[in-house]
Amino acid sequence: MTDDVLDGVGARLRALRQERDMTLAELSEGTGISVSTLSRLESGQRKPTLELLLPLARVHQVQLDELVGTGPAEDPRVRGKAIKMGGMTMVPLTRRPGSLQAFKTTIPGGSRRRKPEPKTHEGYEWLYVLSGRLRMILGEHDLVLEPGEAAEFDTRLPHWFGGADPRPVEFLSIFSREGERIHVRARSTDPSRA
Repeated sequence: MTDDVLDGVGARLRALRQERDMTLAELSEGTGISVSTLSRLESGQRKPTLELLLPLARVHQVQLDELVGTGPAEDPRVRGKAIKMGGMTMVPLTRRPGSLQAFKTTIPGGSRRRKPEPKTHEGYEWLYVLSGRLRMILGEHDLVLEPGEAAEFDTRLPHWFGGADPRPVEFLSIFSREGERIHVRARSTDPSRA
């Protein structure tokens, strides 16, 4: 039974690394585990040990039982607690803190926010307007985004969000604290889907 559980670890490690578009060299740098050891772990030529799995779980931001595959199937629903800030309600759409975080943000209708006070912080943000009209101040620019429009920006630029009119506004945002830009693939690399 233990061997069966451990035999599946290599494939899960490879899948996690590929999901994050990481090379073995980048993973090695983050974990302190040599590239050759990582390669042998992924191919199943080396049995995983706790000493090797702990730094891998930390870098991949997963629980150890998820990495080994011994835990029960996880409920896929994300039940984040709403965060109220500056007249906005932000609901987390991602479960784990880490490099990328997603939120659904609502600015209620009829509540004109105070005078814009642009803020700055480390990171990079992408947003998409679902409904309403979003006023976005970004540096010297004062913009209005309509439903279906998107924006991306470096959060070190002074920025502020508010309703452009008395109607409520809803938008999705993806935030990267490390300043990673969003990568969108134009088409699948899978030949069967081309």
